[in-house]
Amino acid sequence: MNISSDIKPVSFLKSHAAEILKQINDTHRPIVITQNGEPKGVLQDPESYDNMRKAIGLLKLISQGEEDIKQGNTKTQSKVFKDIDKLLANKEK
Repeated sequence: MNISSDIKPVSFLKSHAAEILKQINDTHRPIVITQNGEPKGVLQDPESYDNMRKAIGLLKLISQGEEDIKQGNTKTQSKVFKDIDKLLANKEK
């Protein structure tokens, strides 16, 4: 992986959009877009973007679970199933 090929100025994006789109979809590597030498945006293929969002969502759930454990907000497995059985029994009535 050559990171320097993944950094392009906005002027290059304007004149080579199709080429850049092909590159990101073929390599699944994002392209950093610069303006006046400063990074201003990132262009990424849809599949990689979706995968990143899913991974972030899972990390958030793990973090929330760890915080619940620290706070003592937990139930045993048997308690969870007893609660479910009670809810189902009440719905049948």
